[in-house]
Amino acid sequence: MEALDILFVTDYVCPYCLVAKVALEEALRETGMEAVIRIQPMELTPEPRERVDTCHDEVRKKHYQILVEPAKALGLDMKLPPAICPRPYTRLAFEGMFYAREKGLDEKYSDLVYRAYFEQEQDIGEMDVLCDIAEKAGLDREEFRRALTEGIYTEQVKKESAYSREELKVGGVPTIYINGASVSVEKYTKEEMAEILKEGQASTGGGFACGIDGCG
Repeated sequence: MEALDILFVTDYVCPYCLVAKVALEEALRETGMEAVIRIQPMELTPEPRERVDTCHDEVRKKHYQILVEPAKALGLDMKLPPAICPRPYTRLAFEGMFYAREKGLDEKYSDLVYRAYFEQEQDIGEMDVLCDIAEKAGLDREEFRRALTEGIYTEQVKKESAYSREELKVGGVPTIYINGASVSVEKYTKEEMAEILKEGQASTGGGFACGIDGCG
């Protein structure tokens, strides 16, 4: 069977994205299905827009509760939300992702970025934090730092984030396309993801996700 093509539109500061991605990976392992997962950036808060304070947003925190049990079942020790206030910008982290992609390590790097923020409560908007992550992912620390300092991937991140908004018309993340068809995630569980993979679709409507103005 031909491998599935999965486009995963995301921002690293979206908790729904981390749970959905891990659930997706677990479902792929369980079903034995093969897939190529492509990370597609969509910055929820592009610079210089004011950063969001998720720590004191009671509505967001209430919505995040849908993730508590799925995260626990997946072995994720998530802080909902992390104690990084306001929420970091993610342009620099995505620049690192494009550097890692050239080295074939973008999936590993991305997983570490999500976990650094949501499990270890690290500020993934900081260069030194990203350099630590890059090193853990098996990347050359100094070359990574140089690439980000020189802004080699800055325009690429802006272009891809704009593509997500303007061409794909993504209103919230995660947005997942399987072989070009958008699927809807509601429960954020491994079991739901397995059904999505088998059927190519999920229940209509979908659950909460991260939008530009909050969870919807």
